[in-house]
Amino acid sequence: MDHLIKDTAPLELYAWLDADTELPGWDILTGNPFGSSLPEDQFTTVQNYFAEYHLEYFRQRLYNHFPSRLHALLLFATRVDAETFRNKHPARVFGKHLTRARSKGAYVCSFHDASWLDYLRLPHSLSLPALDEVVNHYWRGALVEEVGLTFMNEAWREPPVIEALFQGTLEPVTQSSSSRWLPGFA
Repeated sequence: MDHLIKDTAPLELYAWLDADTELPGWDILTGNPFGSSLPEDQFTTVQNYFAEYHLEYFRQRLYNHFPSRLHALLLFATRVDAETFRNKHPARVFGKHLTRARSKGAYVCSFHDASWLDYLRLPHSLSLPALDEVVNHYWRGALVEEVGLTFMNEAWREPPVIEALFQGTLEPVTQSSSSRWLPGFA
């Protein structure tokens, strides 16, 4: 699958949002589950900003046709990805509800394994060439499970969580609770 889409065909994506939040719902600095850290963890905050900086720097040099993480909405490609993220990071989605959204009109969207960000945020020091390699895997759409990563001399494996970097207009998808035709089906 090509992981960069420029189209007008409807696309459905998912987001964890607070009950009183409307789409787009979050941004890189105030609540995005990929870029924020828990308030009591200043080291993690610095690590997150460094990872985001390097991702953006690398994107500008080699993947400029992709949406910027700093200017795109960060969503999940599928409900399964959103639920996998919740299982991996329960504190980041605590109290939020899963919202389905549909694109409206022209958009640009790219898909990436957010597990690369989990790897970048581990408490280790990567050399600049190693950091470049990780970030290149992220932008070219590789899954973490396709690459043999290690952390503290042990194999590091994580299930993929596909995030969508979306630029365009979204509208929430509301589900009706019942159908006249088949009871219990919407």
